[in-house]
Amino acid sequence: MLNRKLYLLMMIMALLGLFLAACGSSEEEPEEGAETVTETEEEAEAEPTEEPMAEEEEVMEEEEMAEPDYDTSIYGVIDDIDLEGVTVVFWHQHSGAREEELIKIVDEFNASNEWGIVVEARNEGGYDDIYNKMIAGLSSGELPALVVAYQNQAAAYMVADGLVSLDPYINHPVYGLTEEDRADFFQSFLDSDRLPQFGMETYGFPPNRSMEVLFYNAAWLEELGYDAPPQNLAEFVEMSCAASETPFSQNPDPSFSLGYEVRTDASSVAALTFAGGSDIYDFDNNTFTYNNDVTANALSTMAQLLADGCAGEITESFGDQTDFGNGKVLFTMGSSSGLPFYASAVNDGEAGGFSWSVAPIPYEGATPVQNIYGASVSVPVTTPEEQLAAWLFLRFYTNADIQARWARASNYFPVRESVADGLGDYFTENPAYAVAFDLLQYGKIEAPVAGYDLVRDEAEGAFVRILAGEDPATVLAELDASANQILEEAAP
Repeated sequence: MLNRKLYLLMMIMALLGLFLAACGSSEEEPEEGAETVTETEEEAEAEPTEEPMAEEEEVMEEEEMAEPDYDTSIYGVIDDIDLEGVTVVFWHQHSGAREEELIKIVDEFNASNEWGIVVEARNEGGYDDIYNKMIAGLSSGELPALVVAYQNQAAAYMVADGLVSLDPYINHPVYGLTEEDRADFFQSFLDSDRLPQFGMETYGFPPNRSMEVLFYNAAWLEELGYDAPPQNLAEFVEMSCAASETPFSQNPDPSFSLGYEVRTDASSVAALTFAGGSDIYDFDNNTFTYNNDVTANALSTMAQLLADGCAGEITESFGDQTDFGNGKVLFTMGSSSGLPFYASAVNDGEAGGFSWSVAPIPYEGATPVQNIYGASVSVPVTTPEEQLAAWLFLRFYTNADIQARWARASNYFPVRESVADGLGDYFTENPAYAVAFDLLQYGKIEAPVAGYDLVRDEAEGAFVRILAGEDPATVLAELDASANQILEEAAP
C-alpha cells in the first residue's frame, strides 16, 4: 500500500512540470486600475473644472475599469461570466442516508438557482478511490467541477496546480460571503482549508466536520465510584485500571474486562498530543514535530496500560465499538461520526443497554483541545463558468437551513454556529451529540500538507512499535525524520 502511495506521489511531482509548462505563470497582475483611480482623484482636487459632474463620471468609469485582483486566465472576469445551463459534476463518497439527503439538496439547488446551473452528484467510491481518480484526472484532464478532499489531498492536487483558490469567490461582492455569513462559520473550520504550502490560500470549503472524542460507559463509571469521566491522563489511567479489576455488572463475560482498547491510528496520536498541549506539526516552520515530551508521554502511557493489563489491543475492525456495546470495555476513542453506530452497539449489545456518553480527550490544560477533522469540497481547475457555478453550489450547501438538514441526516457537525438554534430537538434526542457539539469551540487540526497521507502510515507504525516496548524517544525521532523527508519530497 505504501509503495503504491509513493508511486502516486511521484506521479504528482512529475505532473508538476507538465502543468507548469502548459499553464504558465499564475501570478496575479498588479492593480493598475486602482492606482489610476487614486491619481485621477488627486488631480481632480488640484485642478477643479467648471464641470464637476463630468469629472465624477470619469472617475467612476476608471473605477469600473479597474482590473480584477485575481488571475483572469484562471477565473475569467467573474462579473461577466454567463452561468446559464452550466453543468457541475460533483464527486463524493456519501452513501445510504447521507447520499439520499445530498441528492435532495442537489435537486433543490437545481430547481431553485437563478442561473440554471445543474449539479450532478456522483458517488465515486471511498476517499482513496476518489483520490486515485483525481490523480489520473490531473494527467488526462478529465476532472469534476467539485470533489470531496481532505486538506492533505487538496495539497497533493495543488502540487500539480489542480485546484483553484476559493478566495476570489468568497470575497466577491456579489457571489461571495457577507461579513455576517463569515462570522457565523466556525473559524477553525474555515482556517483548516488554508494550505500553508500554498500561501495560506483557501483550497477547500467545509460542509461538515467530526472530532475525536472519548466514549465512556457512564453506568460502569458509577459502579466504580466515579461521578464524571476522566479530565486528564492520570485519571484516565486510574479509571481504566479500576475497570480491569472490577467488571461491569451487565458484562456477560466478566473474564473479559478492560479499561480501554488502544486505537493506534494517526488521528489518535494527534488527538492525544493536542490534548496534552503540544502539536505534531509546526505551521510556521513547515516541519513535523512528533518527537516531543507530550507525545512521548501519551504513547508510553498507553503502552504501560497494555503492559499492566488495564488496556487491550483492537483485534478486528470496529472491535472496540462492539466490545464497548457488550459492556466489556469502559473507554474507547474515535470519531464523533460514529455516534449512531455506538448507539446501535449499546442498544443491540450483549449487556442489554446502559447509559453512556462522550467527553473530551483527557487533557492537561485549563480547557480541552479537540482534534477536529473532516473532508472539505474543493474546486478543480476546469473552466471559469464551471468553477463559479461550483462555488455557488458550495455556498448553497453551506447555508444555515441546508446545514441543519445535513447535520440531522449525516450526524456530522454543521459548520455554522447559528445552526444550533434549530437543533434543539435533535440535541435532546441525541445528548452525546450535544455534548460533542459544545466542544467544537476547542478545535485544532492535523497537518494540511501534501504527503500527510504517507506520514499518517508512519505515525501509526510508530505507535505500534511503542506499544510493543520500543523506546518512545528513539521511535519518535525516527518518525520525525521520515515524516519530514516525506514532506520535503511531496513539497510543491
